[in-house]
Amino acid sequence: MRYLKPANLFHELLKSNTLASSRLLGLDVGDKYVGLAVSDTSNRVASPLAVLVRKKTNIDLMARDLQSLVSELSLGAFVFGYPFDRQKTSRDAVQVKLFIDDLCRTGELRGVKYTFRDECFTSKNVELLLQTLKFHPAQSKTMLDKFAAVGILQGYLDYVNRKNT
Repeated sequence: MRYLKPANLFHELLKSNTLASSRLLGLDVGDKYVGLAVSDTSNRVASPLAVLVRKKTNIDLMARDLQSLVSELSLGAFVFGYPFDRQKTSRDAVQVKLFIDDLCRTGELRGVKYTFRDECFTSKNVELLLQTLKFHPAQSKTMLDKFAAVGILQGYLDYVNRKNT
């Protein structure tokens, strides 16, 4: 996996004509779950996709699942939610970087490019919306993770599409 700055990722995909034939995957990395969202084929709208259970013992399985999604959905790159905190490195920020390092060590995602998008308040915003809907707690948690990933990816798509026009 290779990191690129947010605008550089989009421009590289544009230059290589990969963007026209690929989609983006948004990831919200948490302690126990990783929420996934995928863009439409025109890379304008993000939709919820799935939630993966995250354990130290299943990183190889997660990497294979993500590689399968790269193939099945024609994914061009990943957009990870990252808690940018100018004061200090937060536990959540370290967790995201460790997750990416673990994925890289598996060797399954060679060649996949990724970037970060500030995930500031994405989970909190979704939580506030879900409170009023009165879902079962387990169902609410998976929806929270998926829709937090949607918020991350949609924020990125809005940023690059606005910058690109």
